[in-house]
Amino acid sequence: MRRFIPATAVLSEKTKYSLPLRRWRWRCFSRVAQKEFDNKGGVVVPKMPSFDYAPPPYTGPSAAEILSKRKEYLSPAMFYLYNKPLNVVDGRMQYLFDENGRRYLDAFGGIATVCCGHCHPHVVDAIVNQTKRLQHSTILYLNHAIADLAEALANKLPGNLKVVFFTNSGTEANELAIMMARLYTGCHDIISLRNAYHGNAAGTMGATAQSNWKFNVIQSGVHHAINPDPYRGVFGSEGEKYARDIQDLIQFGTSGNIAGFISEAIQASPIFTVTIDFHGVGGIIELAPGYLPAAYNIIKKAGGLCIADEVQGGFGRTGSHFWGFENHGVVPDIVTMAKGIGNGIPLGAVITTPEIAEVLTRRNYFNTFGGNPVCTAAGLAVLNVIEKERLQDNAFVVGSYLKERLIALKEKHDLIGDVRGRGLMLGVELVTDHELKTPAKLETLHLLDQMKEIGVLVGKGGFYGNVFRITPPLCFTTEDA
Repeated sequence: MRRFIPATAVLSEKTKYSLPLRRWRWRCFSRVAQKEFDNKGGVVVPKMPSFDYAPPPYTGPSAAEILSKRKEYLSPAMFYLYNKPLNVVDGRMQYLFDENGRRYLDAFGGIATVCCGHCHPHVVDAIVNQTKRLQHSTILYLNHAIADLAEALANKLPGNLKVVFFTNSGTEANELAIMMARLYTGCHDIISLRNAYHGNAAGTMGATAQSNWKFNVIQSGVHHAINPDPYRGVFGSEGEKYARDIQDLIQFGTSGNIAGFISEAIQASPIFTVTIDFHGVGGIIELAPGYLPAAYNIIKKAGGLCIADEVQGGFGRTGSHFWGFENHGVVPDIVTMAKGIGNGIPLGAVITTPEIAEVLTRRNYFNTFGGNPVCTAAGLAVLNVIEKERLQDNAFVVGSYLKERLIALKEKHDLIGDVRGRGLMLGVELVTDHELKTPAKLETLHLLDQMKEIGVLVGKGGFYGNVFRITPPLCFTTEDA
């Protein structure tokens, strides 16, 4: 046993003085790799799958120059991954390339955003062709791109979810959905889940339920229910027991009637920094079985609307279904989406029923860029690619295979506490003690950096910053996995 402190960790004063009192066990995820590391003093680089593309030579500024300019001119709130930030200059499908032309396997997908693959030719052609014809006008004029995408999205949703309002991001979509629920019901109270992340604007910051992402500003009318976390939750996988807390919140914290309930089917939002004391959110937590049907039933009885946040879990990423909520057998009143909808183009949407959509006609509500012809042309191309290339099926097949391999690693190495998620939306939680579920923060930081060194990019999340988030483009192959 030996004390282990990764070079990537940025330690607070408190942490510096407490580390000598703690024991850090080095549990390598690969005994072979560790042996090679010890003998050769370097990191073993696995062979990448073959790929028929080489980027043109990069002639721009170096990573150091960009970082220097970024520190001087960009907001200090903008953080980055890795001890030595990666300068990404090119991308094709599931791969990214740095300034030296080195290829990396992208298992993060720009935070679950790149679903078709980087620079997918069909999506690129749609963007370029529309840009050549008309880059921007306004929804005050007619253009077929916005109507075509709205129709295609409506056809992907169940029930009477047929009316679309386009936005520029997931935060903006969730802001609008919460406001619509309040307007339609005449009530103010919203119920969200602890550990949730729905955005960082005025309304969505209230619905977000982690102190790390909440500034000290007024956030009214949101109540946070116990999180139905099968791994760390008090009731394990018994979803209906968690749902009882919603009933208690309504009875003891509201007038008895509420505006709505917002949740993801899989809590997913990330953390990006390399600091040991900075935590993330989500952590790829799939809600306990039976939770959403029970929760939706309670919300309906209280007069509320059910909002499904599909910003990260939608567009076939879970494999078994196109939308995350479908895995739970429920039909929401409002669905929000972004990220994968545009494959990297700024685009979001709120979809609801004609009756609920009517509330926005009470006053003027407008969005200058929402429904932009270039963005909506890209969105329609994304839907076409997902269907034509059967990316949802691929997410199921490859994701199931990858999850099996990760579970096999969990059985071999006690650093892995939990493997979870569906399709190509997977999480691996690292702990130093299985019984206490002690977060392996330092080990996670170290392995994140080591994976980058061997050419694999993953995300990091979880409240304690100890979860690898695996959300690659849906064109990920078995060889990549």
